[in-house]
Amino acid sequence: MTTSAARSAFVLALGLTAGCALKGDVRKVELQVQALQADLAKSNAARAAERDTILAAVRLLQQALATQQAYLVQLRGDLRTELLAVQQQLVAVQELTGQSQQRLTELRSRMEARAQQPDPAVPGQTGGAPVGPSGNPAGPGPDQMYDVSLQQYRRGSLATARLGFREFLRVFPAHERASDALFYIGESFEQAAPDSAAAVYDQLVRAYPNSPRAPSALYKQGLFAEQRGDRALARTFYSRVIAGYPRSPEADLARQNQQRLRP
Repeated sequence: MTTSAARSAFVLALGLTAGCALKGDVRKVELQVQALQADLAKSNAARAAERDTILAAVRLLQQALATQQAYLVQLRGDLRTELLAVQQQLVAVQELTGQSQQRLTELRSRMEARAQQPDPAVPGQTGGAPVGPSGNPAGPGPDQMYDVSLQQYRRGSLATARLGFREFLRVFPAHERASDALFYIGESFEQAAPDSAAAVYDQLVRAYPNSPRAPSALYKQGLFAEQRGDRALARTFYSRVIAGYPRSPEADLARQNQQRLRP
């Protein structure tokens, strides 16, 4: 082989070798590109899944907020309705209390006016309420005054009831319901002023010792003494109940308390 031929063969071999090397690099690049594309596709899929998860959470949150808002709207409406009902009840109570106080004031004024204007007396009548020409009480009588005051007491208008009962006692101190009126005055003080209640009960026992209310008034004074921690005074009141009214229901209770308070 001549030098020229050898040189040509060498160049051809180099070309073939270079061609094979280039093809291998291209293949590698293609594989790398494919791998990058696969990774990119996976990343896109992950981001899409993450986005879908976030969107679903946002939708759930929006639904919860909408539900909560609807509940708050309903609650606000219910509260307004209840508030309106309470306001209406307060107005009704205020009107009723005002009417009752006005009624009692009118009754008192009329009684005072009658006291200043003597009416003809009924033959055989020595005292009691003022009467008209027919012999019947003029204007509201004791029963009406008592009933109005009792209604106020049962409705919880204690101050108004006390006013009515005191006016009843002032005008009709000897009426058969006088001790009842005094008893209710005492009960009206029990929660707010027990000392005042005890004083009223003491007045009841002194003024109306034969009343069915007397043993209860004595017994309540014993309870008040216990509440103050004065066990000796409480036993004294219980003893008075037992001695003065032995057959009353309060006497049985007083005996039980006496046993409990023994030194």
